[in-house]
Amino acid sequence: LELYIEKNMSLKNIINRGYDKNIVKFVINNVEKNEYKRRQTPPGVKITPLSFDRDRRMPIANKYLS
Repeated sequence: LELYIEKNMSLKNIINRGYDKNIVKFVINNVEKNEYKRRQTPPGVKITPLSFDRDRRMPIANKYLS
């Protein structure tokens, strides 16, 4: 999650670092599939340099997949 969300690394780059391909695909797929949930919650506390709201924008229409 840190590499994908905070460091903005791609699936391929994360796998090339030695992580299991199936686990990486599963995690990234779940993050993208549940992206709509971020829009339903109130603003939260920012605990890392990258905000999960304003700093990470992804389309929520048309079943977006990266």
